[in-house]
This record gives sequence, C-alpha cells and structure tokens, in this order.
Amino acid sequence: MAARTSSGLVAYVNARLLDPASGLDAKGSLLTNGETIADVGPGLFQGGVPSGIEVVDCAGLCLAPGLVDMRVQLREPGEEHKETLKSAGEAAVAGGVTSMVCLPNTNPVIDEVATVEFVARRARKIGLAKVYPYAAATKLLDGKELSEMGMLAEAGALAFTDGVKAIRNAQLMRRALSYAATFGLLIVQHPEEPSLAENGMMNEGELATRMGLSGIPAAAEAMMLERDMRLVEITGGRYHAAHVSTAEGIEIIRKAKAKGLKVSCDTAPPYFALNELAVGDYRTFAKLSPPLRSEADRQAVVAALADGTIDAVGSDHAPQDQDSKRVPFAAAEFGGVGLETLLSITLELTHNGHLSLLQALRLITCAPADILGLAAGRLKVGASADLVLFDPERGWKVEAKKFRSKSKNSPFDDRPVQGMVMRTVIDGRSVYTHDA
Repeated sequence: MAARTSSGLVAYVNARLLDPASGLDAKGSLLTNGETIADVGPGLFQGGVPSGIEVVDCAGLCLAPGLVDMRVQLREPGEEHKETLKSAGEAAVAGGVTSMVCLPNTNPVIDEVATVEFVARRARKIGLAKVYPYAAATKLLDGKELSEMGMLAEAGALAFTDGVKAIRNAQLMRRALSYAATFGLLIVQHPEEPSLAENGMMNEGELATRMGLSGIPAAAEAMMLERDMRLVEITGGRYHAAHVSTAEGIEIIRKAKAKGLKVSCDTAPPYFALNELAVGDYRTFAKLSPPLRSEADRQAVVAALADGTIDAVGSDHAPQDQDSKRVPFAAAEFGGVGLETLLSITLELTHNGHLSLLQALRLITCAPADILGLAAGRLKVGASADLVLFDPERGWKVEAKKFRSKSKNSPFDDRPVQGMVMRTVIDGRSVYTHDA
C-alpha cells in the first residue's frame, strides 16, 4: 500500500493517530523525513499529499509510537543458543517493539564499560530494535561489591540492577541508593527476599501443596519492598521495583508514593493476564519468576494499573531453550518469552474495559521511556521515527512455535488474543510488515 519515491519523505495517511504522551487520539497523518518525524496531526495533508513523497495508506488502523520494552533478557553474549541480539530484534519488531532495555545477566556480565559498548554496537549493526543496557548494580551480580556506576552510566547504561536476583544485602542497597541519589541514577530491584524464595517453584498456597511443589510466598515480595522503602526514605535515592505481582507489594508501593518517595514500578503481562492455575498440569512454560500468583493478586495488579500505582509494563522476555523447559517442573528454568505478545496481551486491559486504549499504550511507550530517561515513545516533531501500525481488533492465536524468538517458551501459547502489528518502523525504515 505504499507508493515509492527516493525523496526520503514518507507520509502515513488515513491513520488513527495515538500518542499517549500528548493525549492525541484522532484521525490524521504523519510525515517522516529520513530518521525523524517531520510533522504529525489531524490536519496534515487534507489537500492531498504533494508529489515526490512516498505514501503509506494506513487504512484507518492505529499509528502509535514504537513500543518501549523496559525488561528483556537477550542472552547474548554467552547463551546464544537461547537468544541472540538478532533473533530478539526480529521478535521485537514483529511485536511492534522499537526499543528494548536488556538485563545485565549475560556472560560476561554487563558490569564493565566494554560490555555496555559491545551490546550497543552489536544492536546498531543489526539495525532492528534499538537496545539499551542496564548495568549490574554489583560486580558479577554477586551482591558483594558495587559496580563502577558512574563510568557505566557515562558509557550508556540506563539504570542499575542485579537482574533476576535481588540486591539482598541491606547495607549494600543503602550504598547503591545513596550513590544513585548523588549522581541522579536509578536502581532497579527484583523485589523478592531470597531466603524465603529459595528452592520455591510456584506461588505458595493450596495449589502448590496439592501439586507437591515448594512455594514462594507473596510475603517474599512484600518483605523486600518494605525493607527497600525504608532505605529509599533514608537515602533519597530513585528506586524502581520490577515485575510486581502481589496485592501486598502493590500496597507498599502505593503508600511509598503517597509519602512522596522517588519510587516507580512495573509489572509484566503474565501478572495481569494469568494466575497460578496456568501452572495446571505442571506446565513449565508457566514457571515464571516471580511466580504466577492468586486470582486476588491478579485482580490487584489490574486495579493498580488502572489507578496508576503501577507505572509501566515490560514483557519480562526470558528465553529458555527446550533443554531448560521440557524437563520435570522442579528442574525447569524460570521465565517466558514475551516480546511478540507484549502489545496484544496489554490490549486485553482495553478489551476487558479496565483501561482506555491510550492508557494501555502509555504503559508500553512513554511511561517506561520517562522512567529510564529515554527519548522515545512519542509522536512528536523532531523525535525518532519509531512507529508501530496495528489493528487493535484483529484476532489471532498465539502459536509459540511460529515465534521469531529462538526460544518458544511462552506462557500464552494457544491463547486467542486481539491486536495485530501490521508494520514496524525504526528511524524511518520499515523493518517489519505483516504478511496479510
């Protein structure tokens, strides 16, 4: 549906423009010039598109900022059999994700300037979704000694985290938050008290007992958050809680925000779309960290997304190969892939009447970008032309075997969903078009 020219100008016409940052939701057009947005609005091209401009007819579909996924495990370097920057990039653009922020739990760990630069350089060379790294909060992610945060931030690290591990030592977390407060940095925590979660397989409760599996109590999340809120209060540091999953944990964050503490949080689609029953017949694809929780917890996550307590949604993309998942439940690795289902599962919040379309999109565009200080997630003149064109109503069935990700471990496999990505644009280049 595009008329090609060589001017470098592309007009996206007949679109439903959606920009959560400005509240724009209107029929209109958008013009890109090379890598940036040159103009956007309801009144653009009302007299027709001048000759010499490539035209993409959006046919009334939604045109929004490319998605910003704030929590992705890329596995490269070190575990390329599970995922690579290229396969993750292909999965991302198929899911409408134009910016990914990757955890530092690679091999080697992202705790040195050279590794930060390697990831950014490799992603640029591949030319798919943009990749921004988190750096390790502690050297080697071993929780003993803080990393060189200042140098890593200068090299391009967006924030500091020990990834899928909690920063368990309270004194070390206090020092990290104090350093972050001094230099304007952000600490991202996996909020789980490690000794309580140790050897746990799923959410603690009646179902775990019936299945004969050791449980991870909801209190593990609450206890770590309670501790960390006190440390935030002492230090004045900026703190972000990743993938919150419990009613109790959410209430702690709600109170901290009411106190004016510099606290934000995200959740992931499994925690508002699934509950512990998905583990069912020992389904290892539903073995996640944190674990899928009770139905009451799931409803609390939905309510917190609706009232703004939860600021953003990240896919929590955690690729695991067959050898890591097709084993007995107790031996299986934690995690599920999520890049290719981030949009459609988030749109369930709209289809089920919990959020408006703009509110749902905010969670996966400008909200995560703002938390991390990224210039992304907006339809505005001068911004990078990172766009997603999608049909919010078009239904499809999740078939993990067809995913572009190297790993197929989706907790949503076989789920009917709505919301299909039709085109993804990065820096003005169409990098993905859905085969109609």
